[in-house]
Amino acid sequence: MKSPRGTALKSFGECIKNLISKISGPARAAFIASLAAGLLTHMSVMVSDLPNHDGLGSLYFDQNMITSGRWFLSAACGISSYFALPWLIGVLALIYIAISSLLTVQVLELKSRISGAVVGALMAVFPALASTFAYVFTMDGYMLGLLMGVAAVFVTKRFKFGWIPGAVLLALSLGCYQAYLPVVMLLCMIDAIMTATDRPSKDSFKGILRYLYMGVIGGGLYFLILQIMLKIQGKTLGTYQLAGSAATASQGASVTAQVTNGLDAASQASGITGILGKVLSMYRDFAVFSLKSRVLSPNAFTWIALICIAVGAAVSFVIIIIKKKLYKSPLLYIIAAAFVICVPFASNVIMLISSDLTYHALMRYQWVMIPIFYVTMMDRFGGKIVSWIIAIAGAVLVLVYSVTDNIGYSNLQKKYERTYAYCVRLLDRIEQTEGYYQGIPVAMIGVVSTDQYPKADLTSGVTDNLIGLSGDYLLYKNLDYQLFIKNYLGADLNMISGDEITEIYNSEEYILMDSFPAESSVKLVDGVIYVKTENIDHELRQALGTGK
Repeated sequence: MKSPRGTALKSFGECIKNLISKISGPARAAFIASLAAGLLTHMSVMVSDLPNHDGLGSLYFDQNMITSGRWFLSAACGISSYFALPWLIGVLALIYIAISSLLTVQVLELKSRISGAVVGALMAVFPALASTFAYVFTMDGYMLGLLMGVAAVFVTKRFKFGWIPGAVLLALSLGCYQAYLPVVMLLCMIDAIMTATDRPSKDSFKGILRYLYMGVIGGGLYFLILQIMLKIQGKTLGTYQLAGSAATASQGASVTAQVTNGLDAASQASGITGILGKVLSMYRDFAVFSLKSRVLSPNAFTWIALICIAVGAAVSFVIIIIKKKLYKSPLLYIIAAAFVICVPFASNVIMLISSDLTYHALMRYQWVMIPIFYVTMMDRFGGKIVSWIIAIAGAVLVLVYSVTDNIGYSNLQKKYERTYAYCVRLLDRIEQTEGYYQGIPVAMIGVVSTDQYPKADLTSGVTDNLIGLSGDYLLYKNLDYQLFIKNYLGADLNMISGDEITEIYNSEEYILMDSFPAESSVKLVDGVIYVKTENIDHELRQALGTGK
């Protein structure tokens, strides 16, 4: 006679087995490939403790980002605790990404295991993800947001009234990080165009309507909960960016921003304003970022791979239309035209929601959907030649993206080591200053002087658009010095700020100081230790009557 416990375990095992059997072979391939590629690519940063500029103050952070609209982020990150634990957070994040890739393949109904594996690997190594790993203290929460967004599309498609739980999942996803809304929109659009090529009918429009229901209700639910949470906590909605990151603007000033700003100025000069101006900026940004950012295509090898699968996708689309005589269906032309027009809009919808943000790499993960769309279209056509093209082009993209990620991680490690060495010397000089005592006020201004310490970042061009991974040091403001010295050197400096620091900054005494490590770069003035780390302002020195 079997025990109740044994029967229960057997039943549970059968349920798991039945659940796995419902997952397609390509989806299982996506899950495995995503985990494998993710571990191989990101292992170095997962087993290290390498903070970026924001991470200096986030060794323990409750992730209460309600003022940025992220009302569910605290709960999402709470699974791994609120400590910055790179290995645990990294493993959780990769599992979330792997499940997201599995659901993506299920939504797109890929037929080939090769296609599934390529999609899974691409989702795990796309360079925008490396920037997210640089913000490891919030990585798992963001990736859970991505998972819930993809799951929203999956349940909406699979179940008759799936748009209801899908709306809830979308609201939770937006409550983690709003930047994954474009991924959700593009996945819905790709599924719509693929459904139209498979079986163009009124059912195609019904599927699109279900996605619209999910999106509208989910967005409304997100906003309603946000207003309630703000009311409860007595706070108001602030900026979309991470609060307190002085480096965000400087690191986000990419080729995309430079070109787009110039075009925006032209638009304003010609009288194009308001919503139309924003929409035009969205389309311009999509084109510039896709072509020049080196995120979607870091080098010539990726360009060749992308062109190959893009051409393959176009040829497959034409052959499918001819083979199934879909050219007789006006519905297909309507859906295809809407798809082409709406892809740039969907990719940059965040720009319409919040126009005053710095649109950096953490918000660019949706560009991974471009090669995924090409692979999906080719997968529909099938054949050995197509499979070989997908496999080879996919392998090239995954390899180059993985190398790009690791170049960024290598520079992040060097940034930390340079910062550590610099702060050791700086702290020693401060403590050796005559008159120093524990708690003495310290006025420290500026970043590391490029006059004294020339540029050491060798990754220029590779990491320029990967926020958190580029640059030479982790120090952008006096708070960064204070946090690094406290958390990594074990000393607590009494940094002054506000109007007092502004007055010191504009004083003749400070202006005439040399930059660290010069002898006059650290000195005691009226009971305050002045520390000058920034470049020397020669013009002001001349104005004060000294050419020193």
